Amino acid sequence: MLCSHFIVAQEIKYVSGQNSWNPDSLGNHRAVVQVTADGPVSRAAIEWRRSDDAAAKAIYVVDAQTSKRIMNVKTENVSRERADIYFEPVSGKGKYFIYYMPYKVTARSNYPNAVYYKPENTASADWLQKTGNYTRADLLYLESVNEMNSPFPMKVTATAAEVGQLVKTNPGKAYLVFTEDRKFPVKLRHDLPRRWIQQGVTGSFSGTASKGENYSFQLGVYPVAADLKNVTISFAGLKDAAGHAIPAAAMSCLNTNGTKYNGSPFTQVVDVKKGDVQALWCLVNIPVSTAAGIYTGTVTVKAAGLPATPVKVSLRVTDDVAVNGGTDQPELQTRLAWLNSTLAQHDDVIKPYTPITVNDKTIGLLGRKIILSGSGFPEQIQTFFTPEMTGMTSTPRNLFTDKVRFSVISTATHEEIPFKNTALRFTQKQPGIVKWETSSRSETLTMDVSASAEFDGYLFYTVKLTALRDVSLEDTRLQFPFEKNVANYLMGLGFKGGKRPVAVDWKWEVATKNQDGAWIGDVNAGLQYTLRDEHYSRPLNTNFYLQKPLVLPSSWGNAGNGGIRVKEDGNTVLSDNYSGPRSMKKGEVLYYNFTLLVTPFHPINTDFQWATRFYHKYNALDTIKKLGATVVNIHHATPINPYINYPFIEHEKMKKYIDSAHGLGLKVKIYNTVRELSNSAYETFPLRSLGHEIYSAGKGGGYSWLQEQLGDDYIAAWYVPGIKDAAVVNSGMSRWHNYYVEGMNWLVQNVGIDGIYLDDVAFDRVTMKRIKRVLTKDGHPGIIDLHSANQYNKSDGFMNSANLYMEHFPYLDRLWFGEYFDYEKNEPDFFLTEVSGIPFGLMGEMLEGGGNPWRGLVYGMTCRMPWKEDADPRYIWKAWDAFGMQGTEMIGYWVENNPVKTDNGKVLATIYKKTGKAMISIASWAAEDTKVKLKIDWKALGIDPSQAKLTADEIRGFQPAAQFDVNGEIPINKGKGWLLILE
Repeated sequence: MLCSHFIVAQEIKYVSGQNSWNPDSLGNHRAVVQVTADGPVSRAAIEWRRSDDAAAKAIYVVDAQTSKRIMNVKTENVSRERADIYFEPVSGKGKYFIYYMPYKVTARSNYPNAVYYKPENTASADWLQKTGNYTRADLLYLESVNEMNSPFPMKVTATAAEVGQLVKTNPGKAYLVFTEDRKFPVKLRHDLPRRWIQQGVTGSFSGTASKGENYSFQLGVYPVAADLKNVTISFAGLKDAAGHAIPAAAMSCLNTNGTKYNGSPFTQVVDVKKGDVQALWCLVNIPVSTAAGIYTGTVTVKAAGLPATPVKVSLRVTDDVAVNGGTDQPELQTRLAWLNSTLAQHDDVIKPYTPITVNDKTIGLLGRKIILSGSGFPEQIQTFFTPEMTGMTSTPRNLFTDKVRFSVISTATHEEIPFKNTALRFTQKQPGIVKWETSSRSETLTMDVSASAEFDGYLFYTVKLTALRDVSLEDTRLQFPFEKNVANYLMGLGFKGGKRPVAVDWKWEVATKNQDGAWIGDVNAGLQYTLRDEHYSRPLNTNFYLQKPLVLPSSWGNAGNGGIRVKEDGNTVLSDNYSGPRSMKKGEVLYYNFTLLVTPFHPINTDFQWATRFYHKYNALDTIKKLGATVVNIHHATPINPYINYPFIEHEKMKKYIDSAHGLGLKVKIYNTVRELSNSAYETFPLRSLGHEIYSAGKGGGYSWLQEQLGDDYIAAWYVPGIKDAAVVNSGMSRWHNYYVEGMNWLVQNVGIDGIYLDDVAFDRVTMKRIKRVLTKDGHPGIIDLHSANQYNKSDGFMNSANLYMEHFPYLDRLWFGEYFDYEKNEPDFFLTEVSGIPFGLMGEMLEGGGNPWRGLVYGMTCRMPWKEDADPRYIWKAWDAFGMQGTEMIGYWVENNPVKTDNGKVLATIYKKTGKAMISIASWAAEDTKVKLKIDWKALGIDPSQAKLTADEIRGFQPAAQFDVNGEIPINKGKGWLLILE
């Protein structure tokens, strides 16, 4: 192989400006020049080797002595490679700054957009006439505002002449393969870096690694003749002189193969356009048992229809043993191996759930039973939770009046096509999951059903219809016949959570509506279902739904003919999911898949609610302790967790803080989720090399760093001005979730976090289960609370937050649903279903404006410290402690036999009962001030009415001290209420 080395232009020095100027008007980059002689005009020849459109951007020249902009400036020969810049050296000999990417910032502070100034002539006509006679301004160095913005070395581009010479010295090659160390991630996608011109096409790579290290290196593929198709890499393993080996099985290419987030194999076709650069990240997971020595071998790159290119690899393995695979040094890209992790990828039962039982066709779960029919669909679903949701009962509550029916209607007969079923067969029975299947056949169709149920109440059905001959279908339906007394509430299908409408007629609108199912149920019995096909892909959420919406299922959606109707029929509320008329050709296959979540998931842990008090801000730990909080939530953009969804860079500070918190008896949780990723992530450019697997496709723009370093094809996300943390939107379901699980495990084991605060969620329940496992490993508390802004808006596709995240509810400890939720105008049923979490076995807190404290307390909710000063929950906490809330029985207003009710249906009461006394929370939804009387079941309370006292203790900001007659009227102000003690 020919090696290519060229004599290139004089080396240019690149330096960091150490944030010595404000880039938001001058830009991130400047050339520092020295004027060597006096005169009205100086000329600087700048070889800047840029990857952007240099001719489209303005150039500012600033006098270094006065910091004033010079207006007499002229440019010539402006290209991506270089430019000649003439300017008036107003202070004579000395330094001048040439800013060559100035911009202004538009849009809001957390979603900024850098708009680059365009070239304009600011020079006077008189001065321009003098530019033919100039003195020289020597380039001293190119300077970036800081190290992170520097283009050196991997964004310093090669010139066209250098690339042409490189190609010429490698004649007959359709593509070139460069080798590169892991310390210098490939950043350019449409240009060669100058570094590769200097190094040449060597055909070899050498590096040094430790035993047990997750080592990596790069191969850069550059097509010179035509586009490349299906680029692959094969590994032959490495050997030393003594015959010791690093097996080929320990080597892989991150770009082409790996393991998906759900544990299944990952493969990706890599195509490369002519003139583009594709970085291929090669992983070498060196066994700990590897003997020290120099290991050599060959890695082979191949593209479809073209000769293979071998690359010699030499790795020197030292006697050192890498700790944690070297992952404590992520700047060396050691954590790229995490992208293929299978950590916590198993089906063991997570507390408080119990192992699944199977008795004939009955599947038993914690608090629920699923009874299957011979067709494999549910014949009945039962729940065993008490109406209070604090425990379980032996008396079942049936969800259905009849079995769930999946039916196919013939166009010819207008009747259901009869299928002959094979016997239902369980294919897997484990404590955490059971699977079963059936096959059915008619004269025209076969129907193959495979399904699974997991320990938390999640069921997934794959229903495969195959046409045995051409057939015309009038409809295909999935019908859930709910008991009317169960189907009290509905959430989804364009309705906010609340009382179920008498009738619903819904059609698919995936372009604008993130809706594919509904939750129907009651506090202690319910079912969420979603309709899918084999192409289902989780859409983006939280402001980004319209940029990656749901894919219309070809089966259920049926080009817009499908929909859902909900209607009452006697004691049945029928949810009829239909696809409408269609034809199927012989051999055609349709997948009518769907998911089910049986709610609630577990009893409510009220004692956890009363005892666990969140402080949601980084602050001095002594202060937090004195305020009465027990758990500190550390948001991003804080000193110990500065970068969004990348809590690794300041981990030493974080550990010190957490250790101190533990010494005071406090727990600490951190903000860390998957939705967007900080540009400070060490792996930013390796992840970019994976195409759109990790990062979403988009129009680019946003903060200047993103535009200058990433170029294009991304979605700019959250930005924090102070620390200049700029995030990019993740693409959805990807191997980044494997990294996320590994990262959480590392934080638990090495930093000691007690859980996570999730700010919306962009992953599915598979990842959530894995996260819960690593967070609770080795006895760690693993507390997870979830915040969501109201998703019921245009940008989020009019999705109910609780519906969107219900698959995660089995693993959450607290909800914080409230941003943009209206606590004043919505009815109690909305609070109950969309905010409180109670119908799912959870409890929550309020956010927007601090919430409505009176209405919140009937659901056991306060706001969170120190979110709003005039809604300080400490005084409610003190009232709870004075009453002794631990061990109380919460009986909500929704419980039919609640022993305390009011005589006004718009004024509701929830009680917290203990022996001989009760705390009564009263809240009004009446349109005006009113008075109520209490209707009390004294026997149920165990209180002698003749001795009973009804008092209100003073609670700052909530109520004055008062005493009431147990049989008298209690005044209730509009939108407010009382917290009373009856004893």
